[in-house]
Amino acid sequence: MITAFQVNAFQNDAFQIVITPTGHSGGDDAWTPEERKRYKALQKKLRIAEEKRITAEKESRESRKQAIADLVDPPKVSKRKQNKVELKQELSVDTPSQLAAIDRYIANLEKQRQNLFDAVQLRQAKALLEQELVALEAKRQAELDDEEALLLLL
Repeated sequence: MITAFQVNAFQNDAFQIVITPTGHSGGDDAWTPEERKRYKALQKKLRIAEEKRITAEKESRESRKQAIADLVDPPKVSKRKQNKVELKQELSVDTPSQLAAIDRYIANLEKQRQNLFDAVQLRQAKALLEQELVALEAKRQAELDDEEALLLLL
């Protein structure tokens, strides 16, 4: 426990107690097995989404290069091939919206991971506060017992 003014302050009220919970990197004791499993699943989904984003970005770059090359030096094709090319252009996928969708998905996964991390930190801070409360209550009871013993002696 770290207090606002000194380590062993004579008044331990709620305004002086500062708890800094350790995160996932500090130890796995605060994580339940379900949370650990969920965290690993989110990490896996993030890794897959990042790979999809990289491939979509590469495809986008290649299609832009090809489009610029076609504008600079249009390919010479027969009428039959030209109809097929136009048909392919109509069926082409809109890459920027695909990249935007992947980016939104990645942002959502990051948000879920951060929410999970925050929930674990809050639970860990709650446990630390409860431990502190138990210690303070034990100290109060001990002081109360000491006062009663002194009153009985008098």
